[in-house]
Amino acid sequence: MADDARTEPARDAVVIPIGTGGRPGRGTGRARPSSAARDLAPSSARPPAAKKPAARKPAARKPAAKKAAAKKATARKPPAEEASASQQPVEQPVAADREATTTQPRADSGIPIGDWIAACQGAAREVFGDDWERRLAELLAFVRRRLEGGYEVDDYGFDRELTERFFMTALRPIAEKWFRLEVRGLENIPADGGALVVSNHSGTVPLDGLMTMLAVHDHAHRFLRPLGADLVFKLPIVSSLARKGGATLACVEDAERMLSGGELVGVWPEGFKGIGKPFSERYKLQRFGRGGFVSAALRTGVPIIPLSVVGAEEIYPLVGNVPSLARLLGVPYIPITPFFPWLGPLGMVPLPSKWILEFGEPIRTDAYDAAEAEDPMLVFNVTDQVRETIQHTLFDLLRDRNGVFG
Repeated sequence: MADDARTEPARDAVVIPIGTGGRPGRGTGRARPSSAARDLAPSSARPPAAKKPAARKPAARKPAAKKAAAKKATARKPPAEEASASQQPVEQPVAADREATTTQPRADSGIPIGDWIAACQGAAREVFGDDWERRLAELLAFVRRRLEGGYEVDDYGFDRELTERFFMTALRPIAEKWFRLEVRGLENIPADGGALVVSNHSGTVPLDGLMTMLAVHDHAHRFLRPLGADLVFKLPIVSSLARKGGATLACVEDAERMLSGGELVGVWPEGFKGIGKPFSERYKLQRFGRGGFVSAALRTGVPIIPLSVVGAEEIYPLVGNVPSLARLLGVPYIPITPFFPWLGPLGMVPLPSKWILEFGEPIRTDAYDAAEAEDPMLVFNVTDQVRETIQHTLFDLLRDRNGVFG
């Protein structure tokens, strides 16, 4: 008998949820359990929900009577019904109302067309100045000519219009705001005719050549035609931009041809040895090669203008190199600076050093005969004269300047 009582399940057992303190309502003493207790209890043990009385359709009343009835119904409403009413989802507007809202905008919505026109005019005035209409028209005409192919290039690929409107415009803020370029000795640049500008080379990246081109264009109102190394014309994008900017290969034939044609030619005889020298050897000129630029000047009888550039040595202080990686990539060197490659692309931003460009007095070559260009001793003497002039001018400028970033 006892075994049958143990095996037979209790039919009248009441399941009490865990944590309710042994009675409904989680130990609160209320007859009605809370909502949390009802959720814990099985569905069979939950008390049946109270049925709401059927709502009667009220008779038509006056507005004051309706308000009084609404207040009275709210006061009589039980707390449980208020909670259930607050949990009911808010009725969303029908799709027809949404379509009507989107398809029928308000008359005062959006920005008036007059404000749009005024904003565009203000932006154009900020970019182009007070004469923005004329400059904007010139820009549109320039774009149209480029698309239609209505522009000219010379035998070397020099695009005068693109250089003046695009390259010089892009370089000008860097020279004026970042490097604060100061140019001296502009009277030594001839107003016309052929001349050879010989400059020191530095900066890890050849920005000094670009700044020299801009200084000659803006102050002497001439285009400087630089002679570039072979590597410049092997790079896919740089080669095309260099040609359009007026550069040509650094060979005696092209140099003599441009000098004979009355062009202002620029050369940097130090080459990659100049821009790739360590920071500890800054402003110490490297060897000027075999003097090919002097031979070209002697054959054409044009003056040689020495140029000294101070400030370019500090934009990327070269503290190291990776020769093995440079040979693998086919470049002269892989620079390591205090900021590159440690800071990634941010390390490629040049330091804002103060730049000074000084054009020296021209060294005349028209007193020599063209055949004397084959005399190696004469070529060496003139080359050494140009190098010493640039070196002494660099020392003078370094003594005069007020700090690297002053």
